[in-house]
Amino acid sequence: MKYAKNILETIGNTPLVQLNTITKEIPALVLAKIETFNPGNSVKDRMAVKMIEDAESDGRLKPGGTIVEGTSGNTGMGLALAAIVKGYRCIFVISDKQSKEKIDILRAVGAEVIVCPTNVDPDDPKSYYSVSKRLGDEIPNSWYVNQYDNPSNALAHYEQTGPEIWEQTQGKITHFVVGVGTGGTISGVAKYLKEKNPTIKIWGIDTYGSVFKKYHETGIFDENEIYPYITEGIGEDILPKNVDFSLIDGFTKVRDKDAAIYTRKIAKEEGIFVGNSAGAAIKGLLQLKQEFTSKDVVVVLFHDHGSRYVGKMFNDDWMRDRGFLEEEITTAEDLVKSHIDKPLITIQTEELVAHAIDRMRKFKISQIPVIDKDGFVGAVDETTLLHEYLNNKNIANKPVKEIMGEKYPIVDKTLSIDKVSKLINKNNQAVLVKLNENTHHIITKYDIISAI
Repeated sequence: MKYAKNILETIGNTPLVQLNTITKEIPALVLAKIETFNPGNSVKDRMAVKMIEDAESDGRLKPGGTIVEGTSGNTGMGLALAAIVKGYRCIFVISDKQSKEKIDILRAVGAEVIVCPTNVDPDDPKSYYSVSKRLGDEIPNSWYVNQYDNPSNALAHYEQTGPEIWEQTQGKITHFVVGVGTGGTISGVAKYLKEKNPTIKIWGIDTYGSVFKKYHETGIFDENEIYPYITEGIGEDILPKNVDFSLIDGFTKVRDKDAAIYTRKIAKEEGIFVGNSAGAAIKGLLQLKQEFTSKDVVVVLFHDHGSRYVGKMFNDDWMRDRGFLEEEITTAEDLVKSHIDKPLITIQTEELVAHAIDRMRKFKISQIPVIDKDGFVGAVDETTLLHEYLNNKNIANKPVKEIMGEKYPIVDKTLSIDKVSKLINKNNQAVLVKLNENTHHIITKYDIISAI
């Protein structure tokens, strides 16, 4: 009989699949190494088990111990599966930008999960780096994994992923493209492949808000390049020891929006349901198309499964809220699609200014059309309110009609976005669009900016 003795024996030997549609602009043969076939649905299963086995062999991890790690989710899943088989407790620290699905999955396999803020410095006591390290120091019989600097991370890919790619391509691979986070995958694979053939080019995919690309090109760690970003699994605000820059031929940076859009494109155009870093990798590959010829064999690695992102990149509302959804916006009606299901907030001429302030606060809006029995007669906005308040602290008890400004222009729903945008200026904060005889909606500066 042929069977695995436990789930860990199913790790590795993932398929290499030709991409046909999404990469049609690329002259080379493009093959995807689809790591979702690992039992934890990500490439991180490989290094998770390797790090545990190495820690067991040298005594860092003892029987009945606790595994502590800061993770974006995938390494945690690999560690959790190994912990189940081997009998360890797991505590994982994760940043709040990671998808809810990742957090839920970790808890589903028995891990304790602590969520930390993303937008803090790495050495801040609240960062997921600092919290995981502190827990590793404080908890008895625990082992802090530290995948960023743990050499077993890159070694796993040198021993497994690199040889698999070499064998699957029969040594014909000319380029390897992969998103870079901890650096283990790119460095381990690159070391093996370059030992086999030094002419193989290794390209890292980075994201805006990360330090990798500039550091590789200049040797400068530029803190001004560090800022929050949405793309998961790649980029860093630190320099992990596992990133061996000497093995990497170049980096290209991919925007959050493009990474999200191409994550969805892979599913729709290739039938491969993979995660956010795969979208970044494909967009990066297209940005590098001038590097490839018809004789080349390019391998791009897809880190994890799309199921971890169903509430984010694969959710239309999430994409629309961030301006990532590829929708054609040409008319006034298109501009209000994102909030067309919400009623227009108005105020009547005889209501108090206090009511207008309460409504602005409740609905988080900056302007309100004023109405009477005959229709729209004026408008109130935050600039007017502030100016009037500075002149009269008792403004709240006045009727709105005493401080309202001119009513907003009313336009037809078919009016072009260019013409709508010209109506909004420093003297006119918004435009009303007539959707039908009884329904109007408001177009603000924010709606125009979101459509750009």
